[in-house]
Amino acid sequence: MTAPQVVGLDLSLTASGIAYRDGSTTTVKTRQKDGDRRLLHIAEAVRVAVGGPHVGLGPVPDLVVLEDIPQNSFAAKPISMVHGVVRAVLIEAGVPYALVTAATLKAYATGKGSGDKVPMAMAAYKRAGREFADDNQCDAWWLWVAGLDRLGAPPVDLPAAQRARLDKVKWPDLRGGAW
Repeated sequence: MTAPQVVGLDLSLTASGIAYRDGSTTTVKTRQKDGDRRLLHIAEAVRVAVGGPHVGLGPVPDLVVLEDIPQNSFAAKPISMVHGVVRAVLIEAGVPYALVTAATLKAYATGKGSGDKVPMAMAAYKRAGREFADDNQCDAWWLWVAGLDRLGAPPVDLPAAQRARLDKVKWPDLRGGAW
């Protein structure tokens, strides 16, 4: 049996973090002066990340895990636009996806659902010796870890209480490719 293939996406209009299937990460940066064309740049980066026959890059991943749109936030409107474009890309490619709130992701990674980005980076370093260029990559990597954990192949050891935080997520039904 082959290992599950997961991509993690921490979406933003200015700097989206991507964790690829192999756990490597990057940040897709856009320029404000490009206006809504930034959405096309992000969509193309996601198309490459998920691959698939529709872009000539082999099979699509088993799952993509995205950080959910923040509620009651100034950033919710632009992030919603990015989510709409990215979800359309995923649907077209036939890739199932799950949404994880920031609080759930933080609690999964660190044991606490609040706080700044430093504990996330510290947890990645402590659990996997990983360091990242920015917090977007760190969050995307933790989303990748959560997806692999959900599919039964966790790349890091976490306490059961932290792993149980993933039970709050509405995961797609992956049996038979249905989602």
